[in-house]
Amino acid sequence: MNKLGSIKLIKVVVFLIVIAYLLLLIPEREPSLSFPGSVSQTKQPFAWNQDFYWEKLEAKYRQMQQSGCQDIQNQLSYDLIEAGNLILKISQKSLDPEAPAFAELERKLFEVAPLISGCNIFIPEYIRFVTDMRDVVKKQSEHWDMNSDAPRITLYRLLYGGRTAIEEIMLQSPQEAFPVMIAGRDEPSQTPAADVRQVKIHSGDILVSRGGAPTSALIARGNDYPGNFSHIAFVYVDPATHEAKIVESHIEIGVVVSTVEQYLKDKKLRVMLLRPRADLPQLIKDPMLPHKAAEFAYRRAKEGHIPYDFAMDYKDHSKLFCSEVASEAYEKYGITLWSGISRISSPGLRKWLAAFGVRHFETQEPSDLEYDPQLVVVGEWRDHDTLQKDRYDNAVTEVMLEGAEKGDEISYQWYLLPLARIVKGYSAALNLFGKSGPIPEGMSATAALRTQDYDAKHSAIRERLSARAEQFKTENGYAPPYWQLVKLARAAKDDVEKSK
Repeated sequence: MNKLGSIKLIKVVVFLIVIAYLLLLIPEREPSLSFPGSVSQTKQPFAWNQDFYWEKLEAKYRQMQQSGCQDIQNQLSYDLIEAGNLILKISQKSLDPEAPAFAELERKLFEVAPLISGCNIFIPEYIRFVTDMRDVVKKQSEHWDMNSDAPRITLYRLLYGGRTAIEEIMLQSPQEAFPVMIAGRDEPSQTPAADVRQVKIHSGDILVSRGGAPTSALIARGNDYPGNFSHIAFVYVDPATHEAKIVESHIEIGVVVSTVEQYLKDKKLRVMLLRPRADLPQLIKDPMLPHKAAEFAYRRAKEGHIPYDFAMDYKDHSKLFCSEVASEAYEKYGITLWSGISRISSPGLRKWLAAFGVRHFETQEPSDLEYDPQLVVVGEWRDHDTLQKDRYDNAVTEVMLEGAEKGDEISYQWYLLPLARIVKGYSAALNLFGKSGPIPEGMSATAALRTQDYDAKHSAIRERLSARAEQFKTENGYAPPYWQLVKLARAAKDDVEKSK
């Protein structure tokens, strides 16, 4: 080929590359928010709206630190006895969710906590109070309509509030003051069991955890009732070998079966163990029902590839997101988990989640499973360092979601879209051979770029928040409580935006 012919060929190739690049730049159509699964606009996300009260509790904590806690021990002992007596009275009645006794229980829960933390005494007794309270409130909720607002609010205020109160104390106390695992109720079970880290887990148990990625915090907080958990996994125990297997669905690879070691190796900021109540009518009739459900999920996962369900459609089981792995299996044997279905009502949050591929905003959120009256909390694992990261991530996420409601967008670098689409094609080819690619199956190239943008924004704010939190601790002599972290995260977000 002569020189003129070579130049012509190069021009043609360049022209074709430019045309291909321009075609690959064509953006996807923005998702509609009016598809099936959208929630009623009459629903409103829960909000505490009591900053003044939190500040009052913080002032009480400072007072305890400065006064040296003189003569407080007898008062605290009396307060805890009174709280225990109130729990006993509630346990002897059948109450409506709006009964005044629950408001009184909440008051005792929060107002004793600063004294416990400031004086660093009666921590085991306070933990027992919170765990007993959770058992009694969940027992009361067995006759409540969990799809009504009042039961959901009462359960959330007391269960989420109890966890938050314990964690505020935990982060202000020496690490050795708290066990890594706080035991709940060891609900009896007749299904096969395995010993895992000095705890007996049974086939049919459910592990609820929190991942370490920014999007994990978004899953946990992106809810009408912001929570602490982002992932669900289902326990299957082989009756012959008593080896525990974990069935779970990951964004990257869909439904898989893991060993306990593999499950724990994957970064987790907290883990909670749930078990069906032994007195459920279905379990009285068939005590092995949880094992049968777990075995169904295990065998289905082993039989073939099940993609991850980005749409979060809990009624269509052709694809499964993490919650569906457990809910589909129990549904097959007559137990409908998530007595109160999760709702995502905030317009800005729905818009963001839709940009990541979510299409159903009445669904099964991991955090909400704790409030299901059919399940008992057997225990929860957490430690100081991961708990601190969890709270920082939560505070940053809350502030970013405030921005979403004001019109902030999850954008992406438009010029990278052609490259992302090529990578998506490569990933799709790997998926055909049963392998995972750089962009997960079911996730679009645009959603992958948006995820990168979200992670980058979250990390930038979190870095500024960490610095501000350290400064707060230096100036005040204690770590910022969560309501202060949110304020600091707002300032950190302003710092990032001003630096652009």
